[in-house]
Amino acid sequence: MTRAQRAHRIAAVLAELYPETPIPLDHRDPYTLLIAVLLSAQCTDARVNLITPALFARAATPEAMRLVPVAEIRDLIRPCGLSPRKAQAISDLSRILVEQHGGKVPQSFEALEALPGVGHKTASVVMAQAFGVPAFPVDTHIHRLAQRWKLTNGKSVAQTEADLKKCFPRQDWNQLHLRFIFYGREYCSARGCQGHTCPLCRELFPHRTSPVLTKK
Repeated sequence: MTRAQRAHRIAAVLAELYPETPIPLDHRDPYTLLIAVLLSAQCTDARVNLITPALFARAATPEAMRLVPVAEIRDLIRPCGLSPRKAQAISDLSRILVEQHGGKVPQSFEALEALPGVGHKTASVVMAQAFGVPAFPVDTHIHRLAQRWKLTNGKSVAQTEADLKKCFPRQDWNQLHLRFIFYGREYCSARGCQGHTCPLCRELFPHRTSPVLTKK
């Protein structure tokens, strides 16, 4: 089976399994989504969703958040991990949004990635999920699956993103990004499959007899 054939089959199976693709992070608007995605770094979406209600009850706009002391933000988000760095980034980016963007989340990769604490993956999630711009954010689930399914050589997250964008139509990127994540969590986790036991791995590579070790 060629890479193109695998990609076609993967897209078909994922669409059947996950016809709906709800955004895993609870949010109200582009700003609260941006904050939630920032908090999700090295933290589960489920934990972020437990933390953000109290945070957004305290401040749910850039104008309000920039006035909250960094120490208070840190206390509110502490369970997410990396709280000192994330709290400072939330405070700083909120101030920048007010001062430079009229209190709005900018709708460009360049402007988003210029914000404190916002890397390419976070910017891609916001562009895709808040603004509907085609993007293929690569997290650990997607990186792992792309390697296991031989859609990329897996040398870097950037390479994985580029390869996946070549494998699938642009109009499908946003839904596929979420479908990959849902499938990775449900069927093909880091230790639960190892590339040879989940339904898609078995179908695509029936002759695999031993685990495929992949990098996170």
